Amino acid sequence: MSRPHVVVADDEARFRENTAKILQHRGFVVSLAKNGEEVLDLLQTVSPEVVLLDVKMPGLNGDEALPRILAMKPGCKVIVLTGHGDQTAARKALESGAFDYLCKPCDVHILASRIHEAVGIGRNGLEREKTIIEIMIPIDEYTCVQSSNTVREGIAKLKLASESFISSGLIMESGHRALLVFDGQELVGVLTMRNLIQAILPEYLKTQHGPLPLGLKYSSLFWSGLFNYQVKALESRHVGEIMNPRPPVVNFSESLMQVAYLLCEENRRRVAVEREGKIIGVVREQELFHEISRQISSRT
Repeated sequence: MSRPHVVVADDEARFRENTAKILQHRGFVVSLAKNGEEVLDLLQTVSPEVVLLDVKMPGLNGDEALPRILAMKPGCKVIVLTGHGDQTAARKALESGAFDYLCKPCDVHILASRIHEAVGIGRNGLEREKTIIEIMIPIDEYTCVQSSNTVREGIAKLKLASESFISSGLIMESGHRALLVFDGQELVGVLTMRNLIQAILPEYLKTQHGPLPLGLKYSSLFWSGLFNYQVKALESRHVGEIMNPRPPVVNFSESLMQVAYLLCEENRRRVAVEREGKIIGVVREQELFHEISRQISSRT
């Protein structure tokens, strides 16, 4: 396989030269340009896989050059690499077709990885990536309760939803065993099976992370009946008292990788999906697993 060709467009000569040396050492073919005009001139004779594009350059700047580069070379991936970035500018670059928007100083391992990913996606002709909306469970299919509902009321709703999923044959695909908790229209938490189990533990056991205290050395022999007693006490408690904090929230326009990152970064099992400030669905780890499994199984 040929070595990937990268154009580094930046008005700082020292940055161009140092970046070129680093990328060449990592196996890339590198061409240099000091502004947008030079990039467009290069593209008349070469077809790089990736252009690293600064934003603030004399003459034709990065914002102006980006759509023209993609018009000339539709298969080229443009990675904006700038020291003057913000959320609005990144969103504008995304809408213009940029592959990524990185900020200086950028770790060389991150930069090289993103270039390799851009090259790989361009060469492999991967299928269109599904959107969050395509894999999420719509909010009207998820079980929701108010924080003021009792545990008894919450379990009754969850049981009803589970029976509905079973009867419609969707238990493996869409069935769930957690409740989204709202306070009015605001998402405030999630009630899970683990919350219920933790809630039935007596207070003197909840803080234990190891052997029982000396005073309880033989107490476990006499716990028979304690489970039922604690469950009875639990049923009238409010959901809001024992729930987990609200899950991470992602905008419906975000990517599946953002969902995967949040699940791992925050050690959660689901994210809520919002559009215009309103929760419209849920993506759980199961949905990502099904999509991973689908893609791998479909490849021959």
